[in-house]
Parts: sequence; C-alpha cells; structure tokens
Amino acid sequence: MGMGKRGFCYPGADSLIHSSLLSLMVLLALTSSIQTGECQAPPPQCHIQKCTTDFVSLTSHLSPSLDGFEFCKALRAYSACTQRTAKSCRGNLVFHSAMLGISDLMSQRNCSKDGPTSATHPETPAEPCDYHSQPPVKNVPPIYLFCGLFGDPHLRTFKDHFQTCKVEGAWPLIDNNYLSVQVTNVPVVPGSHATATIKITMIFKPYQDCTEQKVYQAVTDDLPAAFMDGSVSGGGAANSHSLWITEKAAGRHMEIHAGYIGTTVVVRQLGRYLTLAVRVPREVAMAFDDETQDLQLCVNGCPAAERIDRDGHLPLTAEPGLHWPVPQHQHRQPGSSLGLVAAPQGGFTLKAAMATCQEQLEIRDIYFHSCVFDLLTTGDTNFTSAAYNALKDMEMLHPTRERWRIFPKSSSPTPYLLHFKLLLFCSLFLVVL
Repeated sequence: MGMGKRGFCYPGADSLIHSSLLSLMVLLALTSSIQTGECQAPPPQCHIQKCTTDFVSLTSHLSPSLDGFEFCKALRAYSACTQRTAKSCRGNLVFHSAMLGISDLMSQRNCSKDGPTSATHPETPAEPCDYHSQPPVKNVPPIYLFCGLFGDPHLRTFKDHFQTCKVEGAWPLIDNNYLSVQVTNVPVVPGSHATATIKITMIFKPYQDCTEQKVYQAVTDDLPAAFMDGSVSGGGAANSHSLWITEKAAGRHMEIHAGYIGTTVVVRQLGRYLTLAVRVPREVAMAFDDETQDLQLCVNGCPAAERIDRDGHLPLTAEPGLHWPVPQHQHRQPGSSLGLVAAPQGGFTLKAAMATCQEQLEIRDIYFHSCVFDLLTTGDTNFTSAAYNALKDMEMLHPTRERWRIFPKSSSPTPYLLHFKLLLFCSLFLVVL
C-alpha cells in the first residue's frame, strides 16, 4: 500500500530505519514521482504536496549534519504546514506518511517542536503567504528598505536621505502595487513653515488568497487597534499571519505586519502628532509605474520647493539664503550675533533646547539635530520624545546597522559645534600653559 514502481513514494518512509539524509532523498523522490504521475497524487483540496515542495526547497542547499539549526527550522515549518492541511487531508496516505516522517526526522536531529520556523524572521510563522520563506530569488535573502517620518516633519527616505519639509496637506509616502501610505500635515506654529502629521492612511491592496483590501487610518487621539472594517487581520483564518495588527500601547503605539509582502509599519502618537516608520523589501517598494506614481516621498524625497533644510542642515541660525521666519510668539535674543530664536514663555534658547534633547539623545546626529530644531520652532517637548522614538523605531527596522547614524551636512559647522571646538581649544591651551 502506498508503493509505486520505485518503491515507497511518501516522505520519511525509510527514515524509520535509515539516517535523516536518506529521509531527505525519499522526500525528493516523492516530489519527482508526484510530478511524473507514478504515485497517485493527493486530492485537489489536500495541499500536502505544496508543504513537501516547500520543505524540499528550503533544505535542498542544506546539509542536515552541518546546518542543523536551519534544518530544524525547515522541519518545524513543514510540520506546521501539514497541520494546517489536516482537515482537508484526512485519510490521505501521503499526508499521514509525511507526519510520521517529520516526527522521525525531528527526533533524529534533536529538533524541538517549539522554535522559529522562518529562515529570516523568527517571530513570523512560516505561512503560504509568508514573504520571508519565499524570497524573490531562490536562496537569496530579500533586500529591505527603511522610511521614517516624525516631527516637523523630518523624513528619512528609502535611500537614507534625510530632509525636513513643509508638505502641508495630504501627501503620499508610498504608493506601489501592494501598499499605499498617505499622510496629512498641518502647520504647527503660526508664522512658521513647519508642519506635523495629524493623519495617516494605509491601504493594503488585495493580493491573491493572502488578503482582501484592508484600510487602516490613524488620526490624532484615535489610533485604532483594528482596520476600518473592524477586523484585526487579513486573509481569513487560513492565512491569519498574512496581515495583522499588534497593539503595543493602547491609543499610542501600533504595529502592522504584512507577512505576505514582508512589510512592517509602526505608528505612534506623541503629543498631538503622529510618527511613522516602515520596513519593506526593495522589490515591493519599487513595484510601481514611474510615469504615473513619481510622487512618493519615501522614494524620491520632498520636492525642492517643499524643503526647509539645506543638504540635511537645519536652519538653527538666521543664515543668508535660508529665509527662516521667526514665529509670531517668539523673538530674537537681544544682542545675539547668531540670530538664535527664543520664546519668552515656555520657549527654548539654543542652549536649553540642546540640553533637553541630550537627556534622551546622547549622540548629536540628525535625530538630535531635528529635536533641537523642533524645540526652537515649537517649544513643545513632545517633539523630543518623537525624535527619540523615531530613532528607536529606525534601529529596530533599519536593515543595515552601519547606516543608522546620519550627521547634518553643511558647508560650515553648526553653531554648537563651533562652540565645542572653541572650548576644546581653550582647554588644551590652558593645559599647555
């Protein structure tokens, strides 16, 4: 029973008496015989064949003796896949043989039943709609991109370009064949070009059997833990891990995971305004028509006319050519040769803004620089938390640690850098004396 011209043609049959390597060869033989019709294929509604094919694909380049950890992850993924087909495959000989073979292989390789199943993302279960277990190029991990938006607003693009923009009103951050993300910004302070985000709308477009269209919308004081239709996941029970929402802090911090496109989105509210961080595979991010969707802030950055900064250098001083307006409720410090801005009621001098930002941001990179800019512009300390959390979200999602830090670019040093160099010079001079 269950034999064809070549003998046993179900996974793991010989593993009861032979090594795990022989078991893998039997699994390969099963795939071949199913394709050639030498064994009776499972009924159409039973998807055990796909489970076996996926396992063979995941392990074809592995040595069970040398790559034990990866082999165990593949076995757990295989086991999970067969369990999902249990109802439709009841009574199917290939299915029951696969279950026996998996159990024996896991015993031989000392694989625990609990543990990671995805080759590149341990916390995401390996599902038929899991992008991580099915990279675009076989055996080549996908390349990920990062985009973030926070503060007044400060934008970090997929190319790791850092910009500060006006972009008042509704603007698209991402718009490709799988996902659209749009933000709405409003002015923060009368008389200033600075704006901040009060609304984020995401559309996860329908994709095969993985998910129907889902829309998520967050506005100030309303960060829901569900999509607009009231659901918390997409794809139904069979693919519950293809798209889902995780509530990290009620009304303040949400994470949306789109496993079928390998994408993670983090939304926060800090003070009155929202922040956004996105991690997405390059193949997904770039799946759009250049002619019709050229305006994507995460892809191309802000239009030149909408930028406040100059090559990443924020206008903390009244430098020629920047034309930075002083907010109506603020005034210039008397006798200041740098043109620094200070607010008489609850505002910040440059020194006070730097001290406040340094409480949470120790390294004076672009996130620290943005924090100082936001405090000088608004006097709102919530922007300090926004910069800090934007930095932490970036560290969590950005795929390349070496590119985490960005320092302000400028043809001349920033004022506080000049002060630091002058202080250092004076200290050295006193030591010499």
